[in-house]
Amino acid sequence: MNADAMRDTVRAYLTGLQDTIIARLEALDGGTFIRDEWTRAEGGGGITRILEGGKLFERAGVGFSHVQGTNLPPSASAHRPEMAGRPWEAMGVSLVLHPRNPHVPTVHMNVRFFLARAHSAYSEGQDIWWFGGGMDMTPYYAVEEDCQHFHLANRTALDAVDKPLYPKFKKACDTYFFNKHRNEPRGIGGTFFDDFSEGGFDRCFSVMKAVGDAFLPAYVPIVEKRRETPYGERERDFQAYRRGRYVEFNFVWDRGTLFGLQSGGRVESILMSMPPAAQWRYDWKAEAGSPEAKLLEVLIPPRDWA
Repeated sequence: MNADAMRDTVRAYLTGLQDTIIARLEALDGGTFIRDEWTRAEGGGGITRILEGGKLFERAGVGFSHVQGTNLPPSASAHRPEMAGRPWEAMGVSLVLHPRNPHVPTVHMNVRFFLARAHSAYSEGQDIWWFGGGMDMTPYYAVEEDCQHFHLANRTALDAVDKPLYPKFKKACDTYFFNKHRNEPRGIGGTFFDDFSEGGFDRCFSVMKAVGDAFLPAYVPIVEKRRETPYGERERDFQAYRRGRYVEFNFVWDRGTLFGLQSGGRVESILMSMPPAAQWRYDWKAEAGSPEAKLLEVLIPPRDWA
């Protein structure tokens, strides 16, 4: 399959995935996502779908982007110097959902495709491509059966492609979504893969689709179970505190945020992943034995949930 056919195949899947997820989330919340189409001066653009102030989701963003360029930002080119000067394209669907109820976890999912073309039709060398993505869940009040469900849905989807994938991607997720400066995970993990081209385009595209299609079955049943759980000011306060950790990760460690900003991406769409409200406290620690203290017991160390 040539580069143009790869691009068109992946793009058709991604735009359909965005529509499917939006339809299900609107049915859950009862609100309507606004549609914000944008273009990028260097090439390409995207469609940001955003819901704020919903009954279920305090903020929910599901974005599709397809951007092009000729000079890769440092975050992408440092480990792949052979791509210097090549025209490139990157496309993906990325979402972050911040529910209002602290008993419903925050969740993130991303699937993406990168293509760097040969310098010209007459030069030596081949097109370079790879897939990446994954999903992870960040609970505030961790329910172990929910953590197990989320991971089992991911494992089942990936096992249908190749059974060694889930353990590999799960370990990579535990390593990646980790606030090193705090020495603690961001959440309970999930799956993560990048620079993935093993086995050819068809196999790798199947992996992307397995991850993307697993999102709703992995997350929606948890939402439906926990959305009516009572909460008060204490739970909202703790949610805001833990959201601060989410912000720290995105600004300090997240490569996707860095790539978007360094490549001249649209700031509003890149930062739609931020929670609508967060707070920080100096050296605060949860009371021993409290539900808030239990969270770190669930997060540390990472578990084999599936």
